[in-house]
Amino acid sequence: MSRLAETFARTRAQNRAAFIGYVCAGDPDFETSVSICRTLLKSGVDILELGVPFSDPLADGPTNQLAAQRALESGMTAAKVLELVRRLRAEFPAAPLVFYTYYNLVFANGVDAYIRAAKEAGLDGLLTLDLPPEEASEVTTACRRHGLDTVFIVAPTTPDDRIPKITAVTTGFIYYVSREGVTGVRTDAALNIPEAVARIRVHTKLPVAVGFGISTRAQVREVATHADGVVVGSALVNCIRADLGAPAKIVAHLAQVTTDLSAGTARQ
Repeated sequence: MSRLAETFARTRAQNRAAFIGYVCAGDPDFETSVSICRTLLKSGVDILELGVPFSDPLADGPTNQLAAQRALESGMTAAKVLELVRRLRAEFPAAPLVFYTYYNLVFANGVDAYIRAAKEAGLDGLLTLDLPPEEASEVTTACRRHGLDTVFIVAPTTPDDRIPKITAVTTGFIYYVSREGVTGVRTDAALNIPEAVARIRVHTKLPVAVGFGISTRAQVREVATHADGVVVGSALVNCIRADLGAPAKIVAHLAQVTTDLSAGTARQ
């Protein structure tokens, strides 16, 4: 059983949703990023989603775009992202690590070579945001060959007849993007999450995680009632931006926010 499957089985047995935390690898610099990831995994994050810094992150709002820019300006490279994975894997042997990336970064390094290297570093799953399942055969084949789980997205605008095409190529979990548009903190919860999750579950037994715009414990609690996982990104990245230049403050702030948000995953 993969680390992702084991984690979802454990959180299901604990009657809660898995807490999936997102940060950009290397934001604001490599060593601080290691400390940030370590803090998240010690403060309630069940699955760590690492954004691979990219110059054109089209699915991301300003918060995560700036995080990628900070990481790139600090000198992050594909090799350093893999080194970050290796560092985390050595310290957290059971924690699932997933890349949140764009196809150009996979393709430019050679699809099979990139996925092999990611798996060897200790990665568990790959979410390639701009890669539709109809064009993903090279990636899914390489992931099967090297034992890496795949994550694909279902959106509010996805028609029912397309969902089976998405679930058929997914092996890790389905990521339901609860809002149209880009990532970012929202003050209100997305509508129709119960119906959307139920619509996906007609076609798969895989876990369904919900993300985009979730930033408060109340929102986490609401989503956790219906989903197998809750993804929080911008609310965590904002903690980094708030204390740039003060790594100790970043880590303390993140520990507090993560502990608070993760408490919302328990079902009543």
